[in-house]
Amino acid sequence: MTDVETTRDGPVNLLRLNRPHKKNALTGAMYAALCDALEQGEASRDVAVHIIAGQPGIFCAGNDIGDFLRTALGEAGLGPDVLRFVRLLPRIQKPLIAAVDGPAVGIGTTLLLHCDLVYATGRSTFSAPFADLGLVPEAAASLLLPQRIGYARAYEMMCLGNSMTAELARDTGLINAIVASENLDATCQDAARRLASKSADALRAARSLMRGDPAAVCGRTEEEAILFARQLATPEAKAAFEDFLGKTSLSKTSLSKTGR
Repeated sequence: MTDVETTRDGPVNLLRLNRPHKKNALTGAMYAALCDALEQGEASRDVAVHIIAGQPGIFCAGNDIGDFLRTALGEAGLGPDVLRFVRLLPRIQKPLIAAVDGPAVGIGTTLLLHCDLVYATGRSTFSAPFADLGLVPEAAASLLLPQRIGYARAYEMMCLGNSMTAELARDTGLINAIVASENLDATCQDAARRLASKSADALRAARSLMRGDPAAVCGRTEEEAILFARQLATPEAKAAFEDFLGKTSLSKTSLSKTGR
């Protein structure tokens, strides 16, 4: 068993986060595994659709803060595995579906903006509390979230720190539908197989036309990464992380390595 399980079921490439004891918080190794699986699926003629799923009751709690800080402080910003993932998302060409059951926090919400279909259960919640940690959004969320749900609600999520219920997420267009927990996997599989039965070239062209030129998304991803690194160096971000971790995980040794 790994922290990211990859299963090929005919034309469907299923990527399931499998770290429930840590609420599926993403480590660098998990980002790398997700990238490997997506890239392999994109390159395979046998794969038509990707699905990203979590575990019952938890989709993704965002970054594993301890793992993230060890990498981010050493790299003076987003680590290479995180950067690889957020740079890959806008370059995916095959349909991408998300199955959300439970909290989707930070990257757990922002990755949904790169999905074509998102199905969630009624107990799912969505949040992107970057400002609470003294940081800025990633994965081009500062561009895509206002486009998807409107500036006012996006500002509430990313700056005020408000979370969104499944009902509001559906009504604002962040997700497609609310389904019962016991039907979530079947709903996503059914949608994936319906897509897989269609012309791959037609789907690729339609996706490209609807999403438009990815240059703006890729450019915003890079801009966010620069600002993220800058914010990570601020006293406000350090204080926020220390408070989050109970003032135990930001050692003087780690900070001295980055000159902060």
